Amino acid sequence: MSRENEVQHGLLRLQQALQQAQLWQKTPVSAEALASTQPFAVDTLSLPQWLQFIYLPKLQALLEAGQPLPTRVSVAPMAEETFGDAQPALVAAIAQLDAVLSSADGRR
Repeated sequence: MSRENEVQHGLLRLQQALQQAQLWQKTPVSAEALASTQPFAVDTLSLPQWLQFIYLPKLQALLEAGQPLPTRVSVAPMAEETFGDAQPALVAAIAQLDAVLSSADGRR
């Protein structure tokens, strides 16, 4: 499987994990909240909101445009800090996507 396909599958797994954890929002956040310049938009968004409204769309846009994907990704530590043991499937999905993005050849 190509790296792009692995990332696409990882994005889908992450979305499903957010939905299964009932952390997926049906209504969008404000433009002001999305304009944050802080890491993970910690001043305006929760981590699930950042994942849904910034991280997933940005990675999807890069894939669709054929643009280079990030190669140094470390979102899982923030997820572990935020969720602790409360959301193991969500943390695992994030860690798996981190691994795919951070591997030079797309293999784990």
